[in-house]
Amino acid sequence: MLTPPPPRGASRPPRRRTSTAGGPVETLRLGNYRLFLAGQLLSVSGTWTQRVAQDWLVLDLTNGSGVALGLVSAIQYTPMMLLSSWGGLLADRYSKRLLLIITQSVLALAAAALGVLALTGQLTLTDVYVLAGVMGVAAAVDNPTRQSFLIELVGRDRLPAAVGLNSATFNVSRMIGPAIGGALIVLVGAGPAFLVNAASFLAVIVSVALMRRESLFVEPPTLRSRGQIRAGWSYIVRDRRVGATLGLVFVTSTFAMNWPVLLALSARSRYDTGAQGYGVLLTALAAGSMAGALVSAWRGRPRFSYLVLVTALFAITEVASALMPSYGWFVATLVPLGFLALSINTTANSLIQVVTPYELRGRVMSAFVIATAGGTPLGGPVLGYLSEQFGPAAALASGGLASAVVTCAAAIRVRRTLRTEQKTADSPEPDDTRGSPGDLG
Repeated sequence: MLTPPPPRGASRPPRRRTSTAGGPVETLRLGNYRLFLAGQLLSVSGTWTQRVAQDWLVLDLTNGSGVALGLVSAIQYTPMMLLSSWGGLLADRYSKRLLLIITQSVLALAAAALGVLALTGQLTLTDVYVLAGVMGVAAAVDNPTRQSFLIELVGRDRLPAAVGLNSATFNVSRMIGPAIGGALIVLVGAGPAFLVNAASFLAVIVSVALMRRESLFVEPPTLRSRGQIRAGWSYIVRDRRVGATLGLVFVTSTFAMNWPVLLALSARSRYDTGAQGYGVLLTALAAGSMAGALVSAWRGRPRFSYLVLVTALFAITEVASALMPSYGWFVATLVPLGFLALSINTTANSLIQVVTPYELRGRVMSAFVIATAGGTPLGGPVLGYLSEQFGPAAALASGGLASAVVTCAAAIRVRRTLRTEQKTADSPEPDDTRGSPGDLG
């Protein structure tokens, strides 16, 4: 059972100050972060393994119903939109290590239940709906907690490197997990894939439990008070830097990075390459994303001007990809597109965490989770309609144009900060986890 945090005057483990060394090599020297990264590699691989198995199983149970498949996805991801703010508030109030152990335990039990029911032949579509909902609620707490826990693992100066390394790990897992899931379905059925995912959650639980508390860059938890959810959103609206960054991420994620829709339609309707050609498109995008993650890990202090630059380049590249006359040229544009898309997300993630006061970080990062994932159900139907009416190229170009518009709007909103970036770049950083005016300059 969670207990309220102690008063601010009560004793707590001393908080270590961040160091000035922030590269990926220095970041990987932190034992707690190595434990976290290893757990994430196993857990995300397990999640992708289950995703393949779950989709296949739903189609098998319903004789290929796309409606049922979409409903499972909606049930699992809707809680992230509705409850992530509450999850972020819990992350601000209580120990993030304890919350992660609880949420990962719930996710492990749900995955194990799916596996046991599938192996015994008792799994029904209703079971899948219910357990998908349970996992969605747990993820609404788990995602903002993991996002805001990262800065406690590595400190403020190492955060960009840690975000880049996490993104690289995610892309590796995105390649490993589906391969494992597909092999398990062919060899032994979908049931064992769920059990593999359950075991992968246990890896995170063990890694978090083994962390040394005295090596964490912790801050005192936020005390309970009225209007805390509103306070988080009020901060986002009030701080033009954070609000502009979240708006930029939301628009690009919703309309320009909705890859399952954009690439599937391009492969099928525009270039007529079939499933194999679709796989090549995803591979090219993943290769660019991996390169972007590695470059992000080596970048220094995040800047809003860099975010504007990579988003502008992303918009230009996406519009250019819509104009490619052949499949080969289209594949070639996806590599830089993946690189720039990953750069947008990792830069925005680092920027928001660095500038946000620690007592609001969980709630603000819950908004980042909503911005990156919550718009997918909205963008899919819009892009699908544009593709049906005007063709897949028009849908792709519209995503690039939307990115260009939001880039201009975000730059205008923070233009005063952009003008002062050079002046604040050489100023000493504050000796705490609050952002300085130049962080999003």
